[in-house]
Amino acid sequence: MPNDEPEDLLRPPTPPVNPKVASLAARLSARVSDDDTDNSDLEDNDLFEELDRELEDGLDLGGFREKRMQELKQEVSKVRDMRENDHGKYSEITNEKEVIKICANEARCVVHFYHRNFLRCRIMDKHIEEIAPKYFSTRFIRVFVENVPWLVDKLAIKVLPCVICFVKGESTDRLIGFEELGNEDAFRTATLEMRLSLSGVLEKPKDATITYNLSQKSAIRGRDDENQDPFDLDD
Repeated sequence: MPNDEPEDLLRPPTPPVNPKVASLAARLSARVSDDDTDNSDLEDNDLFEELDRELEDGLDLGGFREKRMQELKQEVSKVRDMRENDHGKYSEITNEKEVIKICANEARCVVHFYHRNFLRCRIMDKHIEEIAPKYFSTRFIRVFVENVPWLVDKLAIKVLPCVICFVKGESTDRLIGFEELGNEDAFRTATLEMRLSLSGVLEKPKDATITYNLSQKSAIRGRDDENQDPFDLDD
């Protein structure tokens, strides 16, 4: 992140979350419908019940069981706060100061800088939208470049799509166009997921096994623009 950003944009960083809780929260988030129903209480109850079953099925914690459940409830409270901040989703941020806040304060963040008129940006959107629910501890956002001119200049963004990874407030990696994804529109979601994992921006839950299925064909394919060149902001 640039060093000359206003100090009032900073807030305490997102606290780390127990990998077990984060993994279960990600699975629950993936099941939530997109309607207007408030599912928060139902999700929390499901999470507590599953954690309770896993404690019973695991080691006998004896007198420490109640203390352990209290600790997990605190973790669930943190997860609920993160869910209210759109963790587990792929969301659009239109305010430049808010984008700076998110990048500076989230422990892990993936930002897609896009333009509405570019096909490859829409393709990137579809892949990231599929990945986001799997990694609850990472924040995934999309930003229309015309809304964030200061960031575009400071981060020297010249070609789209541009996906930048932030870890603990620092820009650690970026993908420009589709060059590292096979340089074709029909790349697989798993290819992007594996590439992001190499940047350290995706936290693999300790109790989960993540596989990258590179054998499935992507359902996303360009038509006349299948071999479209990257969109240059200077054009």
